[in-house]
Amino acid sequence: MATSTSSASSASSKISPMNSPSLRLPRLLATALIVGILAACSTRPPAPAPAPAAPPTPAAQPPLAGPTAVPGTLAQSKSRWVPVAWSELPGVEEDALHEAWNAWLRNCERPAPAFAPLCGEVRQLSIATPEEQRGWMERRLQPYRIETPEGSAEGLLTGYFEPYLEAARQPGNGFEVPLYRPPADLGTRKPWYTRQQIETSREAQAALAGRAIAWVRDPVEAMVLHIQGSGRLRVQEADGSVRLVRVAFAGTNDQPYKSVGRWLLDQGLVRDATWPGINAWARANPQRVNEMLWSNPRYVFFREEPLDALDAAFGPRGAQGVPLTPGRSIAVDRQSIPYGTPVWLASSGPTAQLARLVMAQDTGSAIVGAVRADYFAGWGAEAGKLAGRLKQNLRLWALWPKQ
Repeated sequence: MATSTSSASSASSKISPMNSPSLRLPRLLATALIVGILAACSTRPPAPAPAPAAPPTPAAQPPLAGPTAVPGTLAQSKSRWVPVAWSELPGVEEDALHEAWNAWLRNCERPAPAFAPLCGEVRQLSIATPEEQRGWMERRLQPYRIETPEGSAEGLLTGYFEPYLEAARQPGNGFEVPLYRPPADLGTRKPWYTRQQIETSREAQAALAGRAIAWVRDPVEAMVLHIQGSGRLRVQEADGSVRLVRVAFAGTNDQPYKSVGRWLLDQGLVRDATWPGINAWARANPQRVNEMLWSNPRYVFFREEPLDALDAAFGPRGAQGVPLTPGRSIAVDRQSIPYGTPVWLASSGPTAQLARLVMAQDTGSAIVGAVRADYFAGWGAEAGKLAGRLKQNLRLWALWPKQ
């Protein structure tokens, strides 16, 4: 979905419809980011949130039993990993690995136990050539094809992104849609008010008085921000100055999530239920926008975070606790793939052609199953267009340290 500014970070190089130079992370910028990350790794304290407890790692799992099991196959709760040769990975000789190394360095800020011993080598290779990086991976890592327990290697790839919105600290001049901090009584009343009640009930409005972080212009864009869970605001302060901040997920009203796209389809109002299609319908039917938005009772509350130059080059922190890298971070089902696992991703469809190294650094309530991933596309309008339309086939390979 297009948002209110053209500034964006793309999902990078091998996405054929998104291939303009302005949407790629150049090698020079990547090198500068690597240097900044290395400095950050040695000086910045760990994230305040405790690291999520990791599920049992594949190295600790017994091989699958049965006469048809490939020797060395590993079991996860929702998947099985079948060892394969590096030659099975499509496009493995062509990927711009220096882009993935930014995400790998972030992995090493909070590494999974199996990968912690490799982080010193990962840092040393941050300015190596792609050939050196690829050679090291082939020596140190074993590829495993990820399958369902029944043996299917086919799955689904979708996308998500960080909306980028114009905002103001005070309502008025077209800025009428508030973004709220959690109310004080959020933990004592479950579920809290629905989306419609929050926008119409005096009791809910009283509970949220003084809790607005900022106001934005478009209620549909605000809904997108709620669904994505975080975003960037170019905020006009009360004194007229402008600064960039991030709003990050801080809680929900504990109401069920309902897809507004599904509501539109069920009503027979659209055939295209992607976010670009939903946005087009909303522009053509402004009198019914509230009806559409209220069909989803879930409401998200945010917290404000500053954005320095290094933070602004990456996305929000994922479930692993490290910032996401555009085009190189994915959300997964952690019962299929542990956080911090390097993954080879291959997907071919009408929206994107992808064959690349990514890192499993996030999760989501809709990301369930063995071969399932949500691709972090970046931030801004172009990333929103990609994420809003990305729904296509997927194959995944976990890259695990050799024993």
